Amino acid sequence: MISNRAMNMPASPIRKLFPYSFRAKERGIKVYHLNIGQPDVPTPKEILSGIKAFDNPVLPYGQSEGLKELRTAVADYFKRYNLDVSPEEVIITQGGSEAILFSMLLLCNPGDEIIVFEPFYANYNGLAAVAGIKLVPVTMDPKEDYHLPNRDKISEKIGNRTRSIFVCSPNNPTGTVYTQDEMEMIADIAREYNLYLISDEVYREFVFDNMKHTSSLSIAPERTLIVDSISKRMSACGARIGFVVCKNKEMLPLLVRFAQSRLCPATIEQYGALEGFIHIDNYIDSMIKEYELRRNVAIEGLRKIPGVSVNNPEGAFYAMITLPVDNSEKFIIYMLESFDVDKKTVMLAPGAGFYATPGIGENEARIAFVLKNEYLKDAMHILGKGIKAYNRERGN
Repeated sequence: MISNRAMNMPASPIRKLFPYSFRAKERGIKVYHLNIGQPDVPTPKEILSGIKAFDNPVLPYGQSEGLKELRTAVADYFKRYNLDVSPEEVIITQGGSEAILFSMLLLCNPGDEIIVFEPFYANYNGLAAVAGIKLVPVTMDPKEDYHLPNRDKISEKIGNRTRSIFVCSPNNPTGTVYTQDEMEMIADIAREYNLYLISDEVYREFVFDNMKHTSSLSIAPERTLIVDSISKRMSACGARIGFVVCKNKEMLPLLVRFAQSRLCPATIEQYGALEGFIHIDNYIDSMIKEYELRRNVAIEGLRKIPGVSVNNPEGAFYAMITLPVDNSEKFIIYMLESFDVDKKTVMLAPGAGFYATPGIGENEARIAFVLKNEYLKDAMHILGKGIKAYNRERGN
């Protein structure tokens, strides 16, 4: 007997094509991985030093909520953004994914609904499936740079089983940074319908073109669960350290119960995260500048490819692109199986997996600007040649 939950669990569009890339590498092909948010920016030395400095002769269980020192450092970190957070309002999790799952489980019963703006981070689909939650999509328009629609278009999606609105800014996968007016609109809707906001702020620092990030915590602290992670701002994806910030005194002890159910987050990596937050001024500004430069290089290269449509991402390090092909997943497989330039090829993430609405995104892809500029330039050159070859083989 296999559960409905297991049968309904979607494959990750970001990872499901990895076997094709493994086989390409076995053939001696270099694969430019623009499909996954794994930066090649070196992990700051302070974080690695914090991990290496662990010298306890026993590796013990820690607090379910996470190390007190780390929760204090996270609370202090929020002071940079004039946000009042106490250590008791921070729960350390095994990556941002666990933070999202805990928040969904806290707010929703099986069968309940969460409003989500699509395209959205594909793993929301999988986590919602685990929790038995239905994601109700509000589709963003690339002609509006994926900014939020008017209030009525959001409100009409709210039903009697809606429990939350999921917001991600800077956005993965579009790079959109929501304005303060947009964030205030979402908060007003949440108050009107007695909903809570799950606010994914993993890319908080990565805002370009003199734009400003507005946190849900500054607009509706009483209705916000912030879900966050060190993966990107510390280039430490493998550490699997995330956190939830919650100021609701009734919800906090319930979040702790979820944390207790898996005993505790990984201990050694928390010491790395602690040093990362303490010394964030040593590396964050240069990291932001590097990603903005990579954004510029990638967008310039994409816009030279005939038929490719792409917006100018305002933050994070992703963009959704429209490809002049019949199906982006088939094209990505073709690039890995049948195409290379000087033994090099490119891997993107197929776009359909970033939507909940069936049939949308099939000629779109997400691209991640996570490689150094010389690789990005080469990858854009290869991508352009690959599109031309793919369409020629299909008589287009």
